[in-house]
Amino acid sequence: MTKKRSTYLLIAFLVTFPVLISCKEKTDKSEKSASEEKKDAIPVLMTGEGKMPSTWIDKTTGHQLKKLTSEGDNRSFYFHNNPFVKAKNSQDWLMIFYKTTESGNQLYSLNLTTQEQKAITTQPGKKRGEILGTQSRKVFYTLNDSVFASHIDTQQTDFIKKLPEGVSVGTNTLNASEELLGGVVATEEEAELFKKNPKKSDYFNLIYEAHLPRHLMTIDVENGELSKLYRENAWLNHEQFSPTDPNLLMYCHEGPWHKVNRIWTYDLSTGDTTLIHKRTVHREIAGHEFFSPDGKTIWFDLQIPRGETFYLAGKNIDTGEETRYQLERDEWSIHYNISPDMKTFAGDGGDKSQVAHAEDGQWIYHFTPNGKELDSEKLVDMSKHNYDLEPNVHFSPDGKWIIFRANFEGSTQIYAVKIEKHKA
Repeated sequence: MTKKRSTYLLIAFLVTFPVLISCKEKTDKSEKSASEEKKDAIPVLMTGEGKMPSTWIDKTTGHQLKKLTSEGDNRSFYFHNNPFVKAKNSQDWLMIFYKTTESGNQLYSLNLTTQEQKAITTQPGKKRGEILGTQSRKVFYTLNDSVFASHIDTQQTDFIKKLPEGVSVGTNTLNASEELLGGVVATEEEAELFKKNPKKSDYFNLIYEAHLPRHLMTIDVENGELSKLYRENAWLNHEQFSPTDPNLLMYCHEGPWHKVNRIWTYDLSTGDTTLIHKRTVHREIAGHEFFSPDGKTIWFDLQIPRGETFYLAGKNIDTGEETRYQLERDEWSIHYNISPDMKTFAGDGGDKSQVAHAEDGQWIYHFTPNGKELDSEKLVDMSKHNYDLEPNVHFSPDGKWIIFRANFEGSTQIYAVKIEKHKA
């Protein structure tokens, strides 16, 4: 080989070598990037088939879920009871929930951003009531025979009222000004009936048929004064104060829905009662009522007649106008809820034993109004969930997630599903 040719080969190698190194580095980086992506990928799984990870994609629906609680048994609030309040930093949101502990059920807060949990109550015993004051930052509840309030941030607990002895009584709601708790006072005779018939299947028709007197009542948060308001020989129940009008209290005539005109309001300032929806045909039912966030509409499950034609209906309190959105049988839900912007709805589905007898109804749904109907999207496959536990859906405060409780892992836990479909 000539000296000149050797020089050319050496120059060519020196020019090519950095390129080879560069290609190798790119290949290594590409392989590392692919490996990291695979490691960070959210698993796609059938919801409820075994122990679920902290987050996963529902294989059936393509929506992302995350587990908000995991230890012990944990329950989110009933569907129409607001569980959300701003954190002290005014940026994050807290969700209040019940955690089962060795000392009984305790109220906790969960930071929806950091997932940090903090105990609000510590007193032993079973607590009743899911009442949150967002202005006072207190949770109100009944323990044994007394009503208490515990501060979310300081955990300071205040005694409010010892309830009348031997009487079935409870507080279930807080008015918009957070001055009054609302509830009912019953009779000793009714309390005895509940005591002797603790199962709902035993007492439900029994209490309805008894037609014993009940009072709507309020308790002053500051001084504990109990005031009896309106009396009727009927099973008054499901009290809910308007979120905006401190004088408007919604309540229902409890009992077999097809036998009652269920949904009513009571005006504290005038004493007037108003029927929200009157039955029009035999076996028509309306129930599981709730206020819109602006307090202008009362929404409810409407079936004309029971188990045949299904609607989500809303009655405008001021105008009396009623809106109806029709649903398919499989889309019927035990409970519905409305988004913070009041544009869409959520539903928790139901199994074959429920009133709709749906063949394929075990889903968490997102509904969008379309004319006189609701377009539905399935978010979570709930086929592994036992509907003896009602999921009770809530929209997250930002409207991007739907929060619910479920037992498809065995224990009762709280989950969130993202409304926007996951993009791989």
